Amino acid sequence: MRFASLGSGSEGNALVVEAGGGARPTRVLLDCGFSAKEVERRLVRAGLAADTLHAILITHEHSDHIGSALTFARRWSIPLYTSWGTAQAVGADTAGVELHVLWSDEAVEIGAMGVLPYTVPHDAREPLQFVFNDGASRLGVLTDVGESTPHIGAVLGGCDALVLECNHDVALLAASRYPPSLKARIGGSHGHLNNEAAAGILAGLDRSKLRYLVAAHLSQQNNTPELARAAMDGVLGNSVTEIGVASQDEGFDWVAL
Repeated sequence: MRFASLGSGSEGNALVVEAGGGARPTRVLLDCGFSAKEVERRLVRAGLAADTLHAILITHEHSDHIGSALTFARRWSIPLYTSWGTAQAVGADTAGVELHVLWSDEAVEIGAMGVLPYTVPHDAREPLQFVFNDGASRLGVLTDVGESTPHIGAVLGGCDALVLECNHDVALLAASRYPPSLKARIGGSHGHLNNEAAAGILAGLDRSKLRYLVAAHLSQQNNTPELARAAMDGVLGNSVTEIGVASQDEGFDWVAL
């Protein structure tokens, strides 16, 4: 299994996950938060074509995640997987796409890939995050979440790789020019993880198999890669886990498990 980000942040998110060998491995796109043309461009940058995708998975209906998903799914005849709440919020149930409804903690198989959706606290209709596996390795993804829950810790424990939201630094957000209402939303229990909260989640996980950690969904105004890395380093110390940071413009290159 391998994975790569096409871009991560408040202006758009998309992650490609691939499992299985041979001439046609299973590939899914997690979120499609850019224009269709931009998603196609970023796929080419990753060495992929749109018609090689087997599914599009959507975490929730916010524009930086849903983006052009409906248009993209129709254009390339790609099945769309999401919760019923998200589907209704964006009109996917009447959009002329092949819709597959996901339910928290009910695993599905897409080709050679196992996909486990799980629920998280976020200010959306019915948000889901995901764990992917190919029978040998597990990739956990956690972004767009306000605070940890015992269930999150149980689901993400024992992963080989983790994409973890490090949205903001508390002091930078407090000092920003954002209006008080937006600051309250971002920092609230259904908003986004700050660096310390992300580090707290990481500290509570079973990290015995963790080889790769990617800090993701960084705010360009209220965080820096250096601050996010420092928070993760504070937990991982001298472990063998490699730490990467996903950017808005470049995402991150392929990571193989």
